[in-house]
Amino acid sequence: MLLFAGCSRTLVGYAWPCRHDSAFQDTRFAPISARELSHLTCGISLLTNFEEAEGYLDWEVGIHGIWIEFTDDNNVCRTATYLPEVSAEQGWTRIETIDSLLRKAGYTDHITDEIRKRIVLTRYQSSKYTITYEEYINYLDNMGIVPVRGGKRSNKSSKVGNLLFE
Repeated sequence: MLLFAGCSRTLVGYAWPCRHDSAFQDTRFAPISARELSHLTCGISLLTNFEEAEGYLDWEVGIHGIWIEFTDDNNVCRTATYLPEVSAEQGWTRIETIDSLLRKAGYTDHITDEIRKRIVLTRYQSSKYTITYEEYINYLDNMGIVPVRGGKRSNKSSKVGNLLFE
């Protein structure tokens, strides 16, 4: 099963909508061109070891993913999450990560320690599994599923998002 960038839903009952929405409707990412397909890799992260933290700084960069929940000055509850690798890949400190998550959650006012201290933080870990496009095509071939080249449909084709399968 493949999930695409930006997906943060659980697998049970949500896998297809999540990967489809992330692949074709997530405006944070440019559409994938046919030229890019052979260079793609796809990853899925299995999230484990959820624990409520003792404060917004009670987690380690590169070890923990974090999910925050807080109430803003307008009494709006906001949430956001980053996988464990995000802060390390961006070179962020814990404070920079928290501030980025506040923005991701839709908070647009000035960020203060008072706002940060309102955060209820849940930390977690993950195991990430990746597959290359070539491995994916080999998997389809082994399963007897043939991607339709050039977008032409036959009476035996089925469409999944923008991909056609024979």
